[in-house]
Amino acid sequence: MLKTLPTKNDLNALVPISRFNRGEAGKIFDEVDKCGYKIVVKNNAPAGVLLSLDRYNEMLEEMEDEYLIALVEERRKHSSGITIPAAEVYAKAGITEEMLEDIPMVYGVDWE
Repeated sequence: MLKTLPTKNDLNALVPISRFNRGEAGKIFDEVDKCGYKIVVKNNAPAGVLLSLDRYNEMLEEMEDEYLIALVEERRKHSSGITIPAAEVYAKAGITEEMLEDIPMVYGVDWE
């Protein structure tokens, strides 16, 4: 799950752009890897955010989860409440259990 997000008052996260100009990019990226993010400051104002790859992936996963939750909620609003058993859908579509076994697991969904 996503850790706490940076706030504008997080002084340890601030990195002046002048550090890049002094050739400290390697050190800055090491700091990003260690703490997860840095807020780049230019002319005393936030200019951008550097994220570690782990933090970025956490954020993407969180956004995808939120999107899927919203999608489910929207579909529930327009649902008739009538459901069809999966076995019936598979039979009508000509899908067999063997076919399902050949499908790789995606997004943690086990199709059994």
